[in-house]
Amino acid sequence: MQVENRIAKQFEMLTHKGEKALVGFVTAGDPDMKRSLEIIKEMCEAGLDILELGIPFSDPTADGPVIQRSSKRALTAGMSAKKVLAMVEEIRLFTQIPIILFSYVNPIHAMGYETFAEKAQKAGADGLLMVDMPPEESCELDSAMGKRGLSVIRLIAPTTYEKRMRMISASATGFLYLVSMMGVTGSGGLDIGAVKSQFAKVKKETDLPVCVGFGISSPDEIAAISQFADGVVIGSAFESLIEKNLQKKGLAKTIGQQTRLLKNATKPSP
Repeated sequence: MQVENRIAKQFEMLTHKGEKALVGFVTAGDPDMKRSLEIIKEMCEAGLDILELGIPFSDPTADGPVIQRSSKRALTAGMSAKKVLAMVEEIRLFTQIPIILFSYVNPIHAMGYETFAEKAQKAGADGLLMVDMPPEESCELDSAMGKRGLSVIRLIAPTTYEKRMRMISASATGFLYLVSMMGVTGSGGLDIGAVKSQFAKVKKETDLPVCVGFGISSPDEIAAISQFADGVVIGSAFESLIEKNLQKKGLAKTIGQQTRLLKNATKPSP
């Protein structure tokens, strides 16, 4: 078991400061291990609250083209689930912010749930988010994670009806991830009013923090969602910036500057 629950501690600290969580997603090993670690270090130093670290996968069906290409770059660079866990150990040398591993079922199943949970805990991870495993089928995984003090982050979609929302909320730990719109990551057409309405329904079913993600990219959108949500998840916007600056010097610094800009949008107005 972990000595402390980093996720709960982080949200408590943010609440005390009157801020909302900036959850940043990047694909581990994109564009390669060295530069990926440099990017993550800059993001942490710029104020990132929670790192969502993607395990690259060949068929990321829930992700849009930007994150699909990031997975391809990481896989081409030789990344694997085992190397991602080794990367978590490296990240723990410079930060203690919560680390949520993002994966599809296949890489975790191939390693074995118990083995993965044990290695993830030892590496310093705090939880796991999988988009293609329904809660009804995750008892074995939940048990393996729970025994080691690791959270299982659940997704709630815009179309999730209340009874199922209640079931998902009851089985979640750490925080809940509210998907802001239908489609894949990086989709456009964010409706803040609709997200706020769905958020209110979710909060009736849980005491956990609820973070909103999918289709959010600008400081204005983050500021608007931060008026009611407990946190905002940014993924495609970071990966798009990485992709646009692959051949440029100062790639990590560029991502760090963007992280600082987005983080400022989660803070209360002066």
